[in-house]
Amino acid sequence: MSRSALLAEFVLLFIALPLAYRFSPLQAPPLPLLWLVSAYALAQLLRDPRFRRAQLWNAAKLPACLGVILIFFTISALALWLAVRRFAPQLQWSLVREHPLFWMLVMVAYPVLSVYPQGLLYRAFFFQRYTSLFPSKWTMIFASAAAFAFLHIIFHNWVAVSLTFAGGLLFALRYAETASLAASSFEHALYGCWLFTVGLGPFFFHATIESVGSALRR
Repeated sequence: MSRSALLAEFVLLFIALPLAYRFSPLQAPPLPLLWLVSAYALAQLLRDPRFRRAQLWNAAKLPACLGVILIFFTISALALWLAVRRFAPQLQWSLVREHPLFWMLVMVAYPVLSVYPQGLLYRAFFFQRYTSLFPSKWTMIFASAAAFAFLHIIFHNWVAVSLTFAGGLLFALRYAETASLAASSFEHALYGCWLFTVGLGPFFFHATIESVGSALRR
């Protein structure tokens, strides 16, 4: 695939589609679109003879980095909880308190239906497909994180974009170091599930834009 074709694909998938969704008058659920684009990414990876299919999971790499993942997560989780407690106390544990059954469903479904497809698209596919556009390790990590954060403009708030850029750097770095979607997705799921648990879920629910605006104004 030529460099110009790769650039066109990159712009279409990671810039044009999020922008089109963000400004579309239709409020369709975002997950089916994510699955569709991730299916395209998976098909391209499976067609690429240079891609090692073990990287689609590669759980053997997780134990070696588990300690580091948990230490970073513990510190970050505490910081996020303190931020919610200080700046948006009305959101603290809101999903757990008000919709416990839905919270339990999110804890189970989110890693499978959202985290892994995002990892497939923004880590495995991105790192394999765009090496000629972002040839160094750190430019690739930064580009992956930036694209991942840009996706979250669909939620109409700066909190989602900011947090996902920071998380995107961490998840991309983990994938770059391990070539393991299991490790990267496990870390992604930890942070995502904690965001929903601690009360930041409204910033990542497409259907709760009004509640986000209300929370930010208080």
